[in-house]
Amino acid sequence: MTCKEMMEKLDLKLLDEGVALDRDVRFGFCCDLLSWVMTRACEGTAWITVMTHMNVVAVAALLDLSCVIVPESIEVEQDVIDKALEEGIPVFASEKTGFELAGQLYALGLTRPEKG
Repeated sequence: MTCKEMMEKLDLKLLDEGVALDRDVRFGFCCDLLSWVMTRACEGTAWITVMTHMNVVAVAALLDLSCVIVPESIEVEQDVIDKALEEGIPVFASEKTGFELAGQLYALGLTRPEKG
């Protein structure tokens, strides 16, 4: 499924308008420890995190993750959104909890990343 399809199915809000939404999403990962994400997530992963600082964008870009999903309507600063747009990483917001989002991704057929 693409980021656009996932956005529509989960009723997500795109924060960095104008970013391409054609990235393939094959895996889901929910974690708030950057070093853990760096050793376990991989290309094709939708990353759910409550973190909203610039390092989230850096890790997502480094690993070529499909997107970042910020749960519980947590605010993301504009400079982080701008950097994500520059890096081509879709950042989505949701009112749902990380637990709910992870369950919905699993129900859509996503699995955990293959590395790690």
